[in-house]
Amino acid sequence: MIITCSNCHKKHAIDENRIPDRPVRIKCKTCGYSFRFDKSEVQGREPLREAPAAVRRIGVCLSKGGVGKTTTAVNAAAGCALAGYRVLLVDTDTQGQAAYMLGLKPAGGLAEFLTEELTLPEALCKARENLWLLAGGKALAGVKRLIDRKDFGGELTLSESISEIEKDYDMVIVDTSPGWDPLTVNVLFYVRELLVPVSLEIMSLQALGSFFKSVASIQKYRPELAVKFLVPNLMDLRVRKKSETILEKLRELYKDTVCPPIRYNNVLSQAPMYGKTIYEYAPGSKGAQDFKELVRKITEQPDLFQ
Repeated sequence: MIITCSNCHKKHAIDENRIPDRPVRIKCKTCGYSFRFDKSEVQGREPLREAPAAVRRIGVCLSKGGVGKTTTAVNAAAGCALAGYRVLLVDTDTQGQAAYMLGLKPAGGLAEFLTEELTLPEALCKARENLWLLAGGKALAGVKRLIDRKDFGGELTLSESISEIEKDYDMVIVDTSPGWDPLTVNVLFYVRELLVPVSLEIMSLQALGSFFKSVASIQKYRPELAVKFLVPNLMDLRVRKKSETILEKLRELYKDTVCPPIRYNNVLSQAPMYGKTIYEYAPGSKGAQDFKELVRKITEQPDLFQ
């Protein structure tokens, strides 16, 4: 029997007699991805995939704080939702700031869903039209310990759970913590695209180089993982020469992956106090304009919001 991995699409020849008649999870030897397989559904064909290939898996990552990851993740997700895409925002940070920025106080979230303390309807929170949230929070510290205690397959904990529900969405956008921890590794074993926010300062550039080396170690097992979007954040026009110099260096090194910059804008830091996205709090601001431009880049639809 030929079985195709639902992640990397590698074909594997497996003795049909070795596969139970009940639904099982199969781990791909090529990319390490674990996916559901039911022999009774196949009937001589390739296995039914868990989700349509069109589902976008985007991780917002950089192993440094203060670069605007959560601001970017929330406003990018909200912008895509405004454009009509069904978006699931997953917060893997113990600070749980995505819920705060959206004005929500969920009873549970990602941690409770992963540990099966709550069902999906109980853990999932509808944040806006077309936008749903699996919130982060302090309980994720316990999830990290559970992952560490697994003898094998700990890096697939998030992937195995989210893959079961992603078929209901056009995009899954995952916000990460500033450090390099078991949940960040889990995110990199789940997403296919990376959106990397970087502030226009020297320390962020150093962190970027270190982060790319870490990503390369994951790409050995997941060659489909790619840095698709590099987002220059906090473009401060008050120090134009410094910001533009660093931006040009980024464009020289990373070419077309560099997105139009997000300019420094007070309203971006004020909006979370009111539990609003930038489009709700200050729709005519530079911040809203810049994030709409980022959404156009992500969706490859230059005419959005016209």
